[in-house]
Amino acid sequence: MNSNADVNNRPDYDHVIQDIADYVLNYTVTSEEALDTARNCLMDTLGCGLLALRFPECTKHLGPIVQGTVVPNGARVPGTSLTLDPVKAAWDIGCMIRWLDYNDTWLAAEWGHPSDNLGAILAVADHLSQVRLSRGEPPLIMREVLETMVMAHEIQGVIAIENAFNRVGLCHVLLVRVASSAVITKMMGGNREQIMAAVSQAWVDGSALRTYRHAPNAGSRKSWAAGDATSRAVRLADMSMRGEMGIPSALTAEQWGFYDVSFSKTNKDQALKPEAQRQFSFSQDYGSYVMENILFKISFPAEFHAQTAAEAAVILYPQVSACLKDIEKIVVRTHESAIRIISKTGTLANAADRDHCLQYMIAVPLAFGNLTADHYEDNFHNAHPIIDELRDKMEIVEDKRFTIEYLEADKRSIANAIQVFFKDGSSTEEVVVEYPVGHRLRRKEGIPLLEQKFKSNLASRFPSQQCQKISTLCKDQGTLEVTPVNLFMDLFVIS
Repeated sequence: MNSNADVNNRPDYDHVIQDIADYVLNYTVTSEEALDTARNCLMDTLGCGLLALRFPECTKHLGPIVQGTVVPNGARVPGTSLTLDPVKAAWDIGCMIRWLDYNDTWLAAEWGHPSDNLGAILAVADHLSQVRLSRGEPPLIMREVLETMVMAHEIQGVIAIENAFNRVGLCHVLLVRVASSAVITKMMGGNREQIMAAVSQAWVDGSALRTYRHAPNAGSRKSWAAGDATSRAVRLADMSMRGEMGIPSALTAEQWGFYDVSFSKTNKDQALKPEAQRQFSFSQDYGSYVMENILFKISFPAEFHAQTAAEAAVILYPQVSACLKDIEKIVVRTHESAIRIISKTGTLANAADRDHCLQYMIAVPLAFGNLTADHYEDNFHNAHPIIDELRDKMEIVEDKRFTIEYLEADKRSIANAIQVFFKDGSSTEEVVVEYPVGHRLRRKEGIPLLEQKFKSNLASRFPSQQCQKISTLCKDQGTLEVTPVNLFMDLFVIS
């Protein structure tokens, strides 16, 4: 045997890829809690997308690449008059959903937003339903959309529990592409081989770098990156359905596979990880856990590690708003993940930079009593120098208990604590908020607020009668589940 030749024995698919395909093909979603949460997730996610349509920086990205393109049986983009091919529709819907950083969140070793997958799911479901109707066949129903959402959440979230892509410099939208590729290929009628082929291609694509999420490069790409990932997923699913081959050892191939190329070193010091950590680890099988435990952003359009900080700042507002100039320092106790992703000093260049700055998301509600999407815009920031003055007075301190309980499966807290000290030596009491309103442990409190958030977001785009019709349908689990997808999407069209 020539030592300069590779042994070309094609392997079986990596077990991680096989497990994803088997889950998508064989798992039946029976959890009523998961389906109910998926319904609330659908409402919330679409509402976030509709609200984003107020912002030209978002809408400039929407629409066909070639203006005037007509797509028979195309997918509709909610809140618009657009009908697009499912690849571009997935991009547009995904972009809308993520633009304001207001949709649901999953926090574990890896962070992310599993409802990002709805861009691919809705685009393909609408397109397939219309194709079926054109053939005299029954369309998909919304129950299938909800089940697919549960599975996409689960794939993205379970992989994220113990595997930190951020620690190797990669962006979590990789997991959107992987999850969407799997569930969309299944939705298109794909078999096990086709699903594995699509998922393997998603892994081989590698991932976007996290560069655009962090100082000093934080910018608007983080708002459309998920749309880009869902769009790519639909494309890969389509290619697999056309018979494109997969890449069986996409993860494990020596030298060329994802593990060796993208997962073997820490991004901070480029040190080689211990061998056992150069591949994914899993603490549980796929089921419906992630959807049941998803975190909703209800109170604030703020990066999730700052949700409890913003709430604490709102609580402190009545005590400090009249004496902001008298503040000497603001001490913030937080968890390690918040420090790593959103603690920053210096000039904030744009809205995306501000909504990923812990200090900014505390300063605004301390000064104004609330935090909304408009508070990130240039005009608002530039008009209120007090925001940066307060940022400069903040001391960010890691609380080890907060860090530990952030990762504990029975807690998954996202705790922050704020105390304000004044120049005369006095201080407020420390305000501690360990779980945000959108946490499972505050679900009873949160769902009525989520429904109100949805109604408000609907009202930003539709007349009151249409808002009421959509809201009534979305609150009725049984009726929603049997609603044809095309008729559901009809409700969101603007002619």
